[in-house]
Amino acid sequence: MNRIFSILIVAAFLGAVPVVKALDRNEIQVETVAKYISPSNVARSPGSMTYMPDGLSYLKITDKGTRITSYDTATGKETGVVLDLSDTRETRIASIEGFKLSPDASMMLVWRNRQAVYRRSFTAEYYVYNIRRNILLPLSVEHARQMSPIFSPNNRMVAFVAENNIYLRKLDYNSEVAVTDDGERNSVINGIPDWTYEEEFSTAVSMSWAPGSDMLCYIKYNEKDVPMYSFPLYQGACDPMDEYALYPGSYSYKYPVAGQPNSVVSVHSYDIDTRKTKPLALSAPGIEYIPRIQFVPTGNLLVTTLNREQNRMEIFSANPRSTVVKSILVEESETWIDPATYEDMKIEANSFVMFSARSGYTHLYRFSFTGQLQAQLTRGDWDVTAYYGVDPLGNIYYQSTRESATCRTVTRVDRKGVETVVGEARGTTSLSFAPAMNFFTMSYSSTVSAPVYKLYNNRLKEVRTLAENSELASRFESAPRREFITINSDGVDLNAYMVRPADFQPSRRYPVIMWLYNGPGSQEVLDRWSIDWQQAAAESGFIVVCVDGRGTGGRGRAFQDVVYCNLGHYETIDQTNAARYLATLPYVDPKRIGVAGWSYGGYETLMCAQADNTPFAAAVAVAPVTDWRYYDTVYAERYMNTPQANIDGYINSAPLSHTSNLASRLLIMSGTADDNVHVSNTIEYISHLQLSGKLCDMLLFPNMNHSIYGCNSRSLVYTNMLRFFRNNM
Repeated sequence: MNRIFSILIVAAFLGAVPVVKALDRNEIQVETVAKYISPSNVARSPGSMTYMPDGLSYLKITDKGTRITSYDTATGKETGVVLDLSDTRETRIASIEGFKLSPDASMMLVWRNRQAVYRRSFTAEYYVYNIRRNILLPLSVEHARQMSPIFSPNNRMVAFVAENNIYLRKLDYNSEVAVTDDGERNSVINGIPDWTYEEEFSTAVSMSWAPGSDMLCYIKYNEKDVPMYSFPLYQGACDPMDEYALYPGSYSYKYPVAGQPNSVVSVHSYDIDTRKTKPLALSAPGIEYIPRIQFVPTGNLLVTTLNREQNRMEIFSANPRSTVVKSILVEESETWIDPATYEDMKIEANSFVMFSARSGYTHLYRFSFTGQLQAQLTRGDWDVTAYYGVDPLGNIYYQSTRESATCRTVTRVDRKGVETVVGEARGTTSLSFAPAMNFFTMSYSSTVSAPVYKLYNNRLKEVRTLAENSELASRFESAPRREFITINSDGVDLNAYMVRPADFQPSRRYPVIMWLYNGPGSQEVLDRWSIDWQQAAAESGFIVVCVDGRGTGGRGRAFQDVVYCNLGHYETIDQTNAARYLATLPYVDPKRIGVAGWSYGGYETLMCAQADNTPFAAAVAVAPVTDWRYYDTVYAERYMNTPQANIDGYINSAPLSHTSNLASRLLIMSGTADDNVHVSNTIEYISHLQLSGKLCDMLLFPNMNHSIYGCNSRSLVYTNMLRFFRNNM
């Protein structure tokens, strides 16, 4: 491995420790970073496997999007072509980008010309394909582009959204019916979420079909009173927008920052036969959010609600025809309800399974459709992180931290309560089931094992290997690896990892980059495969350390909840304590410890750079929040309450409030079209720095969003970061 450091021997006194020192301060090249973050380093996976309802076969797009081919699940052998675009009746298109099956797999929706809206949502040109008749027709002839289409359970209709209104395509009659007519951009949205719901409640559709296909329920978002947010658009050189060649344009949308009005949400039912719409009134006071609606097999609609503080969840059961609504379950917390509680609730044949942290750890609970607790499915001083369901043999499958907070272990529990670890106990294991729960794909990786994907049946017999990454593992066999360590902060043991140069010599002193995120409930320190910029940093002579401080997930609610209404406080204590510990290690140069992070990590980077007696010589913050009053209501208020109720907490937690304390050399990087953490966070922060007589470096990425991705920009982010650390510490 080529080295770009030389050794400067400091021999002013006997027994001096050699220090790794750069000869050329600009020698870190984009190619060094790109080698590790190249798309060619993405691990091979089976790709999208869309199972037929019985799980015995699956479909994939093949031949550059011109065909959909069927394969036998057990053998992987091709069994036929389900769609050939060169041979369809009625309509011909060149290729497709994706598809979804109807419930009985007799039809499918295919789409092309996908255009992203926000993180999850997109518009596209959709088509309905009748497999048996080989007929391909546009989903709509009245609307060129559609969003979030969903088949009815009887396969005879498709509900979709166009221009903020819901429409119904009746396949039997080849007709289109408008369900709503009041949709208007930046005013009223029907059937799909607004920006905040999509980003923070992880959803792209707000419609649900009744089991009998006779009713369609949906959420209406009235965002008229939500403040508008705008940011400029430029011509740019990466995917240039030539319409802005001489004068910048702008993008405007509704974005409620902390303390401001949210969309007013309501639930409605639409009768397919009578075409009448009725509101489903939720009479309970204090309801602010409706993150989910879901029909259950009995025909009632479960409506999950949250108050503004997000510490009280109430579930209602609604009859969509009579509009009678009853409260069936209330879940409360002294801090916040974890999003998994309402986002990952699983509806089963006779009950639903819900995550709850009522014991202090996140576990699984089964409830009847009337809200009675039937069973606690898991228990222990560890967290459940995923629930996969029940297979035909009655086995329950879930993923958890029971082995270690840094691992993800999958467990199967049979009808008698006997537990079996599926795959490896250490490392990271996850499952993906066929709809019939008769087959599943198991993926496994660890810091030393590249991802492997294997197919199993529900008797835990390995069927075949779907994808493995021996070539990737061989290519990076000598690359630096994560080593897991524990660092104590104020009497609390924190999980951490360290990435050291491949030719590490304990007699030398190395510069350190502390990489962090540390957002509430997050985890960076996990035993899983990772080839990323950290290896480029280690190749360039840095040690990289990441610490999951207090507030992060996988260790129960007490460890996580300490940050409530006081973001940035304990996280900063833990990160600075960790840096001071690292400074005592004989192979660390205590004068050259830097800190960096992205998004919440960028926020925490600024807090660390401004901490009293900061141990950090330099800091790099990418897309940082600089005041939680600038961020969206759902996320900011979940952890901080509203500014009106916690103004001191907001002021104390804002990097803007502490710019006069900045003692680290600082680089900030942001995308100018970031719809998530607006670039105004960076602009306002720099303005406060100027007022404090402070300086920093800044790099803006024109028209880039929060991910700063495309046109080699990701390599430039990390190259700039490493160069900045090389030059400034």
